[in-house]
Amino acid sequence: MMSVTFHGVRGSTPCHCDDTRHFGGNTSCVSLHAEGEVPIIFDLGTGLRYFGKRVNGTAKFHAVCLLTHLHYDHTMGLPFFEPLLRADTTFEIYAPKQPDGRSVKELFLEKIKPPMFPIPLEQFAASLVFHEVGDDDFTVGNMQVRSRYVPHVGPTLGFRVSHAGTTVTYLSDHQQPAGDEFSLADGARDLCEEADLLIHDAQFTAAEFEQKASWGHSTYAYAQWVAETCRVKRLALFHHDPSRTDASLDMIAKDVAAAASVDVFAAREGETVDVVTCSA
Repeated sequence: MMSVTFHGVRGSTPCHCDDTRHFGGNTSCVSLHAEGEVPIIFDLGTGLRYFGKRVNGTAKFHAVCLLTHLHYDHTMGLPFFEPLLRADTTFEIYAPKQPDGRSVKELFLEKIKPPMFPIPLEQFAASLVFHEVGDDDFTVGNMQVRSRYVPHVGPTLGFRVSHAGTTVTYLSDHQQPAGDEFSLADGARDLCEEADLLIHDAQFTAAEFEQKASWGHSTYAYAQWVAETCRVKRLALFHHDPSRTDASLDMIAKDVAAAASVDVFAAREGETVDVVTCSA
């Protein structure tokens, strides 16, 4: 069995206030745990700081990040990840290949350095290992990982992780097709088919999408359609808009759950979910 913990569930920017206290205001970061395996972390948003506080006492800490893309809301937590201050930490980052030929490592070194950040990334004590992937299949320990390019703004991956017959799919940023007809790119479908848990972008309402159809995200209705079309067992609505209040999110999640043929919930910061195989 695998479990996932949500450390950050928002998109675009952190948003800490009374109206977002229940679902949380940190940006995208989810950890996945399977017995006997290194932890996998989806994305490096501000929620990574809180995951780091949980694990910072672990001796010889080793973790793997599956990074969907390089936008700030998905990477801004990295320099605040406390295990990076320790020499006995090994942190591997799998990230999408860039079309301009620059390496992901080079881009992070350019981003995390003065004057934009007080300490250069290369001065952190931990061992940082970067891997560049695209439409690939690889392993992390005994876990099988599938990465596929998905529609968004810039090179973006979705991930599918399988272990002992259980599967988690993570599509945090996923461009819904414009227009009235829903469709699904082959790569995204390859990731989603019959997943036990699908964590999917659900940033916009239908009315908001009319004004923001090119912003690279999805509506709640599209996330539901993807889950039902691909016969997933459970859907986590994710990448909540920073303006979405707890009350609005709660209402939307209840409406989607009532209409859907799959189990649906809105991802909440601090929540841990056990993932049970469809064949169980």
